[in-house]
Amino acid sequence: MHRSRRALAATAAVALASAALVACTPAPAPSPRRTPSATSTSSPTADPLAGLTLAQEVGQLFVAGTSATTLDPAALAAIRDSHVGGIFLKGRSVAPASANLAVVRAAQAASADGIPLIVSTDQEGGEVQVLQGPGFDRIPTAVAQGQIAPDALRTQAREWGSQLRAAGVNLDLAPVADIVPAGTAAQNPPIGVFQRQYGSDAATVVDHASAFAAGLRDAGVQSTAKHFPGLGHVTANTDTTAGVTDDVVGPDAPDVGVYRDLASSGVDVVMVSSAIYQRIDGTQPAVFSPAVLTLLRDRVGFRGVTMTDDLSRAVQVQSVAVGDRAVRAIDAGVDVVLISNDPDQAAPMTAAVIARAQVDPAFREKVDAAARAVLAWKQSHLAS
Repeated sequence: MHRSRRALAATAAVALASAALVACTPAPAPSPRRTPSATSTSSPTADPLAGLTLAQEVGQLFVAGTSATTLDPAALAAIRDSHVGGIFLKGRSVAPASANLAVVRAAQAASADGIPLIVSTDQEGGEVQVLQGPGFDRIPTAVAQGQIAPDALRTQAREWGSQLRAAGVNLDLAPVADIVPAGTAAQNPPIGVFQRQYGSDAATVVDHASAFAAGLRDAGVQSTAKHFPGLGHVTANTDTTAGVTDDVVGPDAPDVGVYRDLASSGVDVVMVSSAIYQRIDGTQPAVFSPAVLTLLRDRVGFRGVTMTDDLSRAVQVQSVAVGDRAVRAIDAGVDVVLISNDPDQAAPMTAAVIARAQVDPAFREKVDAAARAVLAWKQSHLAS
């Protein structure tokens, strides 16, 4: 490794680390094709992987959960020992925003690699709102948000985003982009039962999910559209049930099309579902399917960062060995593996990815591509 390349890496790390401190301070089959994100600010001559060990590189592909009010020992170990590149604030917190910020600052300080962490949470509204204490508005359900004019929703989402930013959060795992057909909400456990859908048609979902995402972006917080290619038709919840299968959504379904519109509106993170999609790839969960990721990259044209739904405790994936879950997701073309409920799994998952990358050049190329995408996203969104 030439010293000049190490110097470039060190300079980039310092810039990102400085940005992290700012972000933590309250303030107003074939692999899917990948091309650089439109939001990337990286230089083609400054490889973001320069100076990183394989373990550090692999760690960037993981987001591990921690309590929203305490930096859990397992999460701390995941940051220090497994080099994870992000955390997820979990649970339901009624603590003030300052307490959540203290957790974030402790996590950022624990990252010895000099690269800021993705700090994420679920702040959708209704029953799915992690941060609820002083400093946070109670956000209405997506169904209620869908009754608000998009411009007005964007204004409200800007305020909700400002509250997240004051707590050190830089990525909201929202908005939900699933279409739940009219009259079927009660039969749709993961989305409809909790009123997480903006509406029962693509236009309503796109208009309001885009407005929510834009409001967050106005506040300096990024958004995540979920759950590709759609959870609006399933009759069981992948968190609590195995074998969850969708036999409705195909490559040309409106549920898929909404992501094309959301990507063009500025959403640059997409979460991939762990359901099985009979009309796309009926052999395996979407998070493990090259066909699903190829659909997202090539047919939809999404060029941002992809993330799995939780792969730690979701019943849908428990039949797959812990390490294999991460390997299969990255091999399929996913960039970030979310282990929101069990950060202890960071060690076996990262170890499995490292071991595969050391013996499989094609897989190593996928790891490199994913790490570059994550680091470019951080450079673009956490260094400003």
